[in-house]
Amino acid sequence: MVKGAAPMSRPIIGRGTWLDRVAHRLVEREKKLGRSLDLLLTESGVAASGIPHIGNLSDPARAYGVTLALRGLGYSSEMILFVDDMDGLRSIPQGLPKELEDYLLMPVSRIPDPYGCHQSYAEHMVSMMTDPLDRIGIEYRLYKAHEVYEGGKLAWIAAEILSNAGRVGEAIKSLVGQEKFMEQLPYYPVCESCGRIYTAKAVEFDKDTWQVRYVCSDIEIKKRIHQGCGYEGWSSLKDGNGKLPWKVEFAARWKLLDVRFEAYGKDLIDSVRVNDWVSRKILGFEPPMHIRYEHFIDATRRKFSKSVGNVFTPQMWLRYAPPETILLLVFKRSVGTRVVTPSLIPRLWDETEELEDVYFGRVKVQDERLRAKLRGLYEYIHLLKPPKAPKTHVPFRVLLELAAVAPQEGFREFVEKRLKKYGYRVDDYVLEKAEKARLFAIDFGGAGETKVEVELSSEEREAVEALAERVERASDGEEVQAAIFEEARRRGIDPPKLFSKIYLLLLGRPSGPRLGPYLYDVGSERLRRALASLSKGQPA
Repeated sequence: MVKGAAPMSRPIIGRGTWLDRVAHRLVEREKKLGRSLDLLLTESGVAASGIPHIGNLSDPARAYGVTLALRGLGYSSEMILFVDDMDGLRSIPQGLPKELEDYLLMPVSRIPDPYGCHQSYAEHMVSMMTDPLDRIGIEYRLYKAHEVYEGGKLAWIAAEILSNAGRVGEAIKSLVGQEKFMEQLPYYPVCESCGRIYTAKAVEFDKDTWQVRYVCSDIEIKKRIHQGCGYEGWSSLKDGNGKLPWKVEFAARWKLLDVRFEAYGKDLIDSVRVNDWVSRKILGFEPPMHIRYEHFIDATRRKFSKSVGNVFTPQMWLRYAPPETILLLVFKRSVGTRVVTPSLIPRLWDETEELEDVYFGRVKVQDERLRAKLRGLYEYIHLLKPPKAPKTHVPFRVLLELAAVAPQEGFREFVEKRLKKYGYRVDDYVLEKAEKARLFAIDFGGAGETKVEVELSSEEREAVEALAERVERASDGEEVQAAIFEEARRRGIDPPKLFSKIYLLLLGRPSGPRLGPYLYDVGSERLRRALASLSKGQPA
């Protein structure tokens, strides 16, 4: 230790992020349980009943983040992506063909793809999740529920659960107040006659043959009565013609696959509570370690929902920004509800570059713990494969301003010329960012918001107002550059301080492009709008 240095209150775990703390707790827990540490599996369960949104992607991203942290601590770990494609289609997501009405309550793996490009409805929806995961670089073992059930892999565990159906039903009633499984068995057969899954009510289990007797009867789902066909029959656990309900299926998966970590959203609190009990008391398997997270919500503070159509997809996000920005959205913190809209993209892209400045020492952070956390976060958003050198950073907002005035023909050449005038070195990364900024401007218009509050003294406000007038009269950017110095000194303001305040007004950060040429290009009206917004107490 350096002489005179204060001792740290506690050691930094791994890379100093919440992912590392979770991984460390997980390892210590497994050691106490006496279980093998040869391979620590994390899991993410995803549905296949509708178009995946950005919140759906956050679940496997979190699980993979913990896998990376476990690897960083020296342990072997993989992430399982378990797709529930035996789930029945309860309603038609907004925007999908009404013809799907004929397939309501059928397992989504047995419904034709309405777009005609995949083998089933489920395959299409699953591909819309695995595509961004693959593009981001998240690795996973893919399990599809219909293949697991059809292969009989869960049959012996399902038999154990159904053999204790009375205890399970009592536990569900006691833990979450649901009496449904006091009246029927915790198993959903697929009716052999009509092909629907939830109308087939399981009423008897033969322990010797592992078969379930069922009656296809009426059921209410989402305030709608679905009529059963009246068929009575038997379904074998070994043939995959049925599934366990979520209240017990998680536990069966954990036991089958030896899962050690799974996060969950707050809407699954009851299901996880019951599954933990089933895992311990019925299956004799200590359930995986959990963390609970809040959902991403839209601008109206509603949860993203496939059924109502307020879906912001990972593919949409990647149209405007690189994968690191999505991972930063997920990894920067583990708790709290997040309002997720396209307006986050400019800020998060700039934040990834701020992390890069810390990582490569361009920005000094004195606090050792904070520095470790920021460097660790940078490594995680690059999936522990960070670049070997920093890139050229141009604020997204600068590129949005250029996109607003650039010609459609010769866009890259226009941007490159302007950025060089602003003092930037232009490379492929910068031009790619400019292209995505152009798409963002086309689709959403404007330059978005700057969330930084700027306090201006009366002298600083006078200087900015006077500068706006001089921008109007200036013949080039160099004249504006000189005017900034003149207006600052005329009022006794330190010029660098005025530069910093103008950058904050326009870009939400204390530095940026060479200011004179930039102000000349964006015009005096842009400066006046920023001042007016500040006067109203709104973001600049």
